Amino acid sequence: MTRHVRAHRRSKLVAVVATLVLVLACVGAVAFGLGSPGDDTPGDVPAAEGPSVTPTPTPTSTPTPTADPDAELTIVAAGDVLPHLPVIASAKTGDGYDFSPMLDPLDPWIQAADLAICHLEVPIAPPGKKPTGYPIFGSPAQIVDGLQQQGWDGCSTASNHSVDRGFAGVEATLDTLDAAGLGHVGTARSATEQQQPQLYRLERAGQTITVAQIAAAYGTNGMPIDADKPWSVNLIDVPKLVDQAKQARKDGADLVIASIHCCVEYQTAPTPEQKQIDQELADSGEIDLVIGHHAHVPQPVARLEGGPRGEGMWVAYGLGNFLSNQDGDCCVDDTDSGILLTAHVESTGAFEAEGRAAGPARVTGVEWTPITVDRLGGHEVHALPDIAGGTTTLSKAKVAARTERVAGAAGTEAPERTEPVVSTGPPPTVVPRTR
Repeated sequence: MTRHVRAHRRSKLVAVVATLVLVLACVGAVAFGLGSPGDDTPGDVPAAEGPSVTPTPTPTSTPTPTADPDAELTIVAAGDVLPHLPVIASAKTGDGYDFSPMLDPLDPWIQAADLAICHLEVPIAPPGKKPTGYPIFGSPAQIVDGLQQQGWDGCSTASNHSVDRGFAGVEATLDTLDAAGLGHVGTARSATEQQQPQLYRLERAGQTITVAQIAAAYGTNGMPIDADKPWSVNLIDVPKLVDQAKQARKDGADLVIASIHCCVEYQTAPTPEQKQIDQELADSGEIDLVIGHHAHVPQPVARLEGGPRGEGMWVAYGLGNFLSNQDGDCCVDDTDSGILLTAHVESTGAFEAEGRAAGPARVTGVEWTPITVDRLGGHEVHALPDIAGGTTTLSKAKVAARTERVAGAAGTEAPERTEPVVSTGPPPTVVPRTR
């Protein structure tokens, strides 16, 4: 564990102790149970790989909280981790790879989050195999080390590249994430593992708040999923996702996040299919937040009708790229940037909705922060508010243009965030999925 991560965790502990003292003094302790730099060829989702969607009724009950929030926390999420060969070259060292120098500028934004969730779009190259880039990806295992050192707690892994290196790549990816102590969901090494969401448990104000994450992708670019391992990659099937969310809640989850990898690349406007999928997830009343991936450009952040207790559900249709070699030289200009999403969560205890407990946690709002990759500056990842004056390789005018493009894509339903959050407690417990 790096020194700055240890220091960050100590600061989180101090924060939670202070919070507990304040709560005990004011309101009493309350406890609750529980190559080419490009990626894929743009185009519509293949019909054979399209998701199954079935309408479900929209909840109508909107209960009133019984008390002021007793616990608060933040969830931060980012777009595609997509190490093309030039990115891998930037990470090359004398005896291996080190991705930390390119990720370091964003450390304050990630390490202060109470729960940080990334999207590892590509598999890890199987042991003994060389890293590869577009169109058949296989990243060095050290990308996971860099993500862990930055402060990410886990990653979704369902994407159109999940089986680029076959089932051996699926195994290598999850084994590497396990070794780093990071959570994962979207691919699996067994049918048993596939059935489980990734759980994160956070201790806040005497409560244990359990966040469940589920994930699925539209397809695998025609790459075959082993016939005897259909469970190795989750493909989008809305009724199955809803059933998984329901089961997670029955098993004690307080909040359910869905990571959806779909639909058309390099397009800012969400497709009708994206809108249908996400609205059906909202209508189910089982999903608290949807995080979208695959387009490689920022897409709108919006609040949909429905959601738990009928209070609405936030969706980030697409967070764009987090780490890649894409920009206007290969693709479209917007691929050089992405969105860092911050979701605010409050817990006030259990609520009754439609005859069942629906609490205690809820997403009360989201914010977006524009981020970018300075491709000519060693692929460093920056929050654009941090470099308003430019860098040695990225002019002030370019920073302003990128910020404006991300703002235009994100829309006006959610506000922009221009500084890191402040952590409210210790890091989450990552609950390993059973194999």
